[in-house]
Amino acid sequence: MKIGTIDFGERPLFLAPMEDVTDIGFRMLCKRFGAAMVYTEFVSAEALVRSVKSTVSKLTISDEERPVGIQIYGRDVPQMVEAARIVEEARPDVIDLNFGCPVKKVAGKGAGAGMLRNIPLMLDITREVVKAVKTPVTVKTRLGWDKENLIITDLAEQLQDCGIQALTIHGRTRSQMYTGEADWTLIGEVKRNPRIHIPIIGNGDITSLYEADLAFDRYGVDAVMIGRATFGQPWLFSRKQLSLDEKIDVLKEQLTININRINDMKGNKEDGLRKHSAEYRGILHTRRHLAASPVFKGIPDFRQTRIAMLRAETAEELIEILEQCRQRLKYK
Repeated sequence: MKIGTIDFGERPLFLAPMEDVTDIGFRMLCKRFGAAMVYTEFVSAEALVRSVKSTVSKLTISDEERPVGIQIYGRDVPQMVEAARIVEEARPDVIDLNFGCPVKKVAGKGAGAGMLRNIPLMLDITREVVKAVKTPVTVKTRLGWDKENLIITDLAEQLQDCGIQALTIHGRTRSQMYTGEADWTLIGEVKRNPRIHIPIIGNGDITSLYEADLAFDRYGVDAVMIGRATFGQPWLFSRKQLSLDEKIDVLKEQLTININRINDMKGNKEDGLRKHSAEYRGILHTRRHLAASPVFKGIPDFRQTRIAMLRAETAEELIEILEQCRQRLKYK
């Protein structure tokens, strides 16, 4: 499978872009364990154009995680074009257009999955962004707005005609949000369409490599994208089974990577006050992964430990909690 000149090989697995989840530390670990492509957290075109610091910081990528995509969302043609040009300066391997985010603060304002109610505007944005940048442009979207408007089979052709180089389809409507089950039958129908020649990437409810293999076999997709199932387990992409100790060591490494990366970005290793700030930001990036990790499901009354993880304010405190979990799991 190829996007532009990038060859991903056979049956590649992609890490989905997720807000507050796919930070650089997590992406690097997913890459190490076998993700063929990773994506940054999605970014607002409007915020990029206004140079909002917290949004611009999401464009930081590392050569160690390539190939990497940056995903943008918005509802205004000029803003999306300008944002794509800004993103291109960060040198991603792919620029992805988000026409699938269902959350109210995005879709409710007409962006993300909200675009499924304004197809002409979606197509205008796609065409103009493709024309504005040299980086391969891809799209991620859903089956339609609701079950009465399952438009993806026609929409896929229209988006392809705009010049995109791959299409990711989440097997739900916007109305479903993340409830119910993902319907892969329409994804398979798009892939079997003889007029479709771009790669089709399937997304939705994949929680293991076994399920990813079934999706490849049943629906013929070119790649499978995995999202929520990766929370707290970047090793999900690996065919190798990790031991409990190895998994906890990976989670500790994720914390270290995030702290060090923030320090490196700021160049402030010698500044004690700012270093503490970087440590805390690294913890914020990491502790939600730890609290969600299925590794700890065997711990009796884990709720209190989870709360402690989410309240930890120093790396030392968080590592101590992880070590306590290690011991409790070994001797439960």
